[in-house]
Amino acid sequence: MSHLIHRSLHADPPLALRGEGIHLYDQDGRAIIDASGGAAVACLGHGHPKVIEAIKAQLDTLSYAHTALFSCESAEALADVLVGHEPGGLTHAYFCSSGSEGNEAAIKLARQYFLELGQPQRTRFIARRQSYHGNTLGALSAGGNAMRRAPYQPLLSPAFSHVSPCYAYRGQGEGESDEQYVTRLAGELEAEFQRLGPDTVIGFMAETVVGATLGCATALPGYFPAMKAVCDRHGALLILDEVMSGMGRCGTMHTWEQEGVVPDIQIVAKGLGGGYQPIGGILVHGRVMGAFLQGSGAFMHGHTYQAHPVACAAALAVQRVIAEEQLLENAREMGARLEQRLLERFGNHRHIGDIRGRGLFWAVEFVADRASKAVFDPALKLNERVKMEGYARGLACYPMGGTIDGRQGDHAILAPPYNVTAEQVDTIVERFGAAVEAALEGL
Repeated sequence: MSHLIHRSLHADPPLALRGEGIHLYDQDGRAIIDASGGAAVACLGHGHPKVIEAIKAQLDTLSYAHTALFSCESAEALADVLVGHEPGGLTHAYFCSSGSEGNEAAIKLARQYFLELGQPQRTRFIARRQSYHGNTLGALSAGGNAMRRAPYQPLLSPAFSHVSPCYAYRGQGEGESDEQYVTRLAGELEAEFQRLGPDTVIGFMAETVVGATLGCATALPGYFPAMKAVCDRHGALLILDEVMSGMGRCGTMHTWEQEGVVPDIQIVAKGLGGGYQPIGGILVHGRVMGAFLQGSGAFMHGHTYQAHPVACAAALAVQRVIAEEQLLENAREMGARLEQRLLERFGNHRHIGDIRGRGLFWAVEFVADRASKAVFDPALKLNERVKMEGYARGLACYPMGGTIDGRQGDHAILAPPYNVTAEQVDTIVERFGAAVEAALEGL
């Protein structure tokens, strides 16, 4: 057994020895298609020469400088690329080492914003059930992943409460129109503001497209404008977590561009650095930053590896490759192909209840009975079986259980790199389909 603490202590995972393009190679020399980019991280695949060159060049010049004393060129350049053109009014960036840290930073910056405005009574956040904002205690408090929260519930902050997600497959009532469902969800958010006291709420936190917990659940048209209208009515912030769904994953650089809203604070991470270095961060609206600039002039937060020179250099190279190789366009085109292939393969499958997603971010939800949407017994661990059958066929996907409530439900995610080819998309769906069938036959 390994001396390294793995996610499972009962069996060591396969060793990934090297990566090249869309493939990872294990200790037996087998080529595995990384069809989910790990956890929707490897947006350029593995071993992109331009990114590796940028990391080496940064190491040759500056490996580390503490931000209490210095800034660095790679961090300044990365901020210019992301918010120099002020997308939607976002004007400033803060860089850390993960999506969890990014959510922590967003929570703290949002709280301090209201202190700067002289509104210290604002101490509450509203988020959504079956969401995920990270694994630190603050981010876990914000998230609604019941399975991950359960062991640590006594340690979680009471400053967070949760409303229903926009989960049309199971949440929308029979005969209820999209507009009626959105109106009902907006009413639920308004009711939570009233329950807490509208002037005590700092903001509403949501994943623009829900990630691993709910499996690529997209919002219905008009949902986010309706949620933002509630926030605006009470002077609260809209905080959008695009750690998994953003930075091109859904076909536009920011997924909120497709929703008709602009967040006050946006969290980014996975597609920012593509897995080449640990990096995450927040993008902040000029209106929010204005309160700091006119007030204390300081953000009371920080990390040792904040705006790390090598991490920022890697992310900068990733963003330049995305632009130079026109990969947002490819993500849209190959995303449409992935959707079509999944529909062709599973559209009438008796054990696939829903196929959902956007861009190169797709999931299928498994059901025991398509008509009733009944789930498989969680003890069967169907999602894990799909993962293992996929691996046996040279495919890595991203499975998850507890889709519905943290215990019941299974889904699996496919999130290939933005430079995936049409032939690779077809192979991914072919192998994934065979894995699903084998997993079901083995029950």
